[in-house]
Amino acid sequence: MDGNSIAQLAYLSLLLAAVGGWVLVEYRGRLSFALRSALAWGMIFIGVIAGYGLWGDIRSSIAPQQQISGERIEVPRAEDGHYYLTLTIAGTPVQFMADTGASNVVLTRQDARRLGIDPSVLNYFGEANTANGVVRTARIKLTDVELGPVKDAVLTAYVNDGEMEGSLLGMDYLGRFRIEIAGDRMILTR
Repeated sequence: MDGNSIAQLAYLSLLLAAVGGWVLVEYRGRLSFALRSALAWGMIFIGVIAGYGLWGDIRSSIAPQQQISGERIEVPRAEDGHYYLTLTIAGTPVQFMADTGASNVVLTRQDARRLGIDPSVLNYFGEANTANGVVRTARIKLTDVELGPVKDAVLTAYVNDGEMEGSLLGMDYLGRFRIEIAGDRMILTR
């Protein structure tokens, strides 16, 4: 141990002695109550740590996920009433909201960056009428697009120059499937 480690150990020992002394004075005659309280808080602390560590596993069972069976993709309706699909584009998963009212596949600037596309160097020659008004768009080509076993070598898409909460999967892509809405599920088959 070097000098800093010894100093840290001494400081922690003094801190533990001070807190321990306070507990002994405060809970004099009620040490069993103090022990139960400490044990309860320790269990709460361990439970929070375990929940945080397991959140990735828990989240996938709570949140609706697309299910793939052969060339049939079932997408459950999310809490907000929309359908979300995750496509793999050149090896990168990207979440899209299925939008049958949109003509094109539209990426947010953030998703474009994740795919290695720099939105600041794109030519925004196109325009799109959206619920938020007219926005500028740049046409791009996506390669190696996969939705489960369904693969497309090239897909035309657009990067939106406006603010978007998420990327949209329009009819350019959805039109390649037979779409069926059954209860709270959207079923895509090709």
